Amino acid sequence: MSNPGSSPTSAPSHQDHEHTPLCRSCGAATTAPTPAPWSGTSDSPPPAYRPIRLPAINAPTNTAAIVLSPVPQPLPVPLAAPPHAFQVPAKRITSPDDIARFHASVHGRHFLGFVAALSASVHGRKLSDPLPAPPSPAVSSLLDLISALAAFVASTPPLPHNSRYGNPAFRLWHEKLSDSAGDLIAGIISTAASPADLDGAEVELAPYLLDSFGNATRIDYGTGHETYFAAFLYCLARLGLIAESDYPAVVLRVFAAYLNLMRTLQDTYQLEPAGSHGVWGLDDFHFLPFIFGAAQLIDHKYMKPKSIHNPDILENFSNEYMYLACVAYVKKIKKGPFAEHSPMLDDISGVPNWKKVNSGLLKMYKAEVLEKVPIMQHFLFGSLIKWYD
Repeated sequence: MSNPGSSPTSAPSHQDHEHTPLCRSCGAATTAPTPAPWSGTSDSPPPAYRPIRLPAINAPTNTAAIVLSPVPQPLPVPLAAPPHAFQVPAKRITSPDDIARFHASVHGRHFLGFVAALSASVHGRKLSDPLPAPPSPAVSSLLDLISALAAFVASTPPLPHNSRYGNPAFRLWHEKLSDSAGDLIAGIISTAASPADLDGAEVELAPYLLDSFGNATRIDYGTGHETYFAAFLYCLARLGLIAESDYPAVVLRVFAAYLNLMRTLQDTYQLEPAGSHGVWGLDDFHFLPFIFGAAQLIDHKYMKPKSIHNPDILENFSNEYMYLACVAYVKKIKKGPFAEHSPMLDDISGVPNWKKVNSGLLKMYKAEVLEKVPIMQHFLFGSLIKWYD
């Protein structure tokens, strides 16, 4: 039997005898070759190999393309001038070619630019910071809308059921949303300088709003539904109901309230993650609060991306920064080592500063949400977000 711990050398002959592998049984020299070291191209890993992370079918495959892509920049929202021809929006995207057509269009570029502009508006701002301008009537109406939907949760308790996901009471909550959507949207439209110019806008705005809170049939929620809420806000900006001066309030007040409502819905009705990337996603439901939250932390004097591993920071500052709140939520609902259940967030914590995190997440949002057919095939197009054949 040969000694597996020895190896032959190419030294001169008088040294060959000294370093020749010896048999452990008889002590005689052996000429058996030392096995070649394992390499990544071999058929199977060495026996002692155990991967830290198992491969996932949803793991991002185009990371190099994302890194090399340009950072989405803020763009102004083009106003829709009256007279309007509002219509029921419809689905248009069915293929990667349609995705490319959307992103090459005016509204494809400006919708992503709108998200980037919202992000830029909250650089260095905490949720509790005074707003640079008082909330506009439209922003106040949006907050009233979310408060009304939150009240529906209190009046619609979960029903007894045995499944891990999908409490059927969510369908009752969503039915209340559908019944009140017209009135809730009318309250926002009434804040316009000339509400008469927006007659009939509810027919186009309501589908975006109804899909912003999850699917009532499947009882699920994901980044596509979150994108619907961003599209709803974009349509309001197209109609002049939201101005650029409102953007800090839209993120720090409206979107923060929307996120809190969604967490309540997710916890109360056990919404199933829609199209989750599993461990290779940021979390099971959201993407935009990570973008906005990273923007809030840009140039923070003390907190760095690696600070998410400090429990004291999460406990004391998650109520001020959306990124930290999202990480705290992930750590609350997922068990085990953070690097294993959330490898993407763990990897991002190694980025040197929040500006790089923010720009990287904007690029990732475009690639992993707005360029994915399974998500964007449900996106709606009407007169405010036009589809160009």
